[in-house]
Amino acid sequence: MSVNKVILLGNVGRDPEIRYVEKCPIASFPLATDERPVRLPDGTERPGRTEWHNIVMWNASAEMAERYIRKGTRLYIEGRLRYRTWEDRNAIKRTVTEIYVDTFEILGPPRSSN
Repeated sequence: MSVNKVILLGNVGRDPEIRYVEKCPIASFPLATDERPVRLPDGTERPGRTEWHNIVMWNASAEMAERYIRKGTRLYIEGRLRYRTWEDRNAIKRTVTEIYVDTFEILGPPRSSN
């Protein structure tokens, strides 16, 4: 038995980009997760850190993303890790890690910038 499961809770980095492959909608966008700073026992502090994740949604999820998800939206996501490889224009092999969403929940709207 094996498991490929990812759970993320974070903020959307930009509005979803929607494209269609054979009439199937696909939404993609970055999601930021934060690690808080940690004070070590010796008194030093390890700084906080932000990780960026490439999120991919298909079909009905992509349609929901197009309608309701915007930059700054807080999301809870459950999905799977996928690796994609391609060759760029200069024949250099590139690899990207993506999270393919199985389920998600919108936890809050984008914060207004006043």
